[in-house]
Amino acid sequence: MNPERIYKVLLGPHISEKATIVAEGSEQVVFRVAKDATKPEIKAAVEKLFNVKVESVNVLNQKGKTKRTMRGMGKRSDVRKAYVRLADGSEIDFLAAGE
Repeated sequence: MNPERIYKVLLGPHISEKATIVAEGSEQVVFRVAKDATKPEIKAAVEKLFNVKVESVNVLNQKGKTKRTMRGMGKRSDVRKAYVRLADGSEIDFLAAGE
């Protein structure tokens, strides 16, 4: 995989209540990924950036909600998320990574 492509595939961690519950229960991490990212690209990017072993990757496309605003109807942007299952003994700690 192209080294520049690794940094364009993963856009960042997706922090939400559901993502936290999934992370605690089944050793999964949720990332926001590029719209054109494939499962093998996501797996390779996570393994290279965080030095962990990835078992599987599940991807979903979340459509943006239509919301009423003061200026009429608006739409949130679509999001592509990747649920990455880590191998036993592998762990990604986002808080300690910045230190």
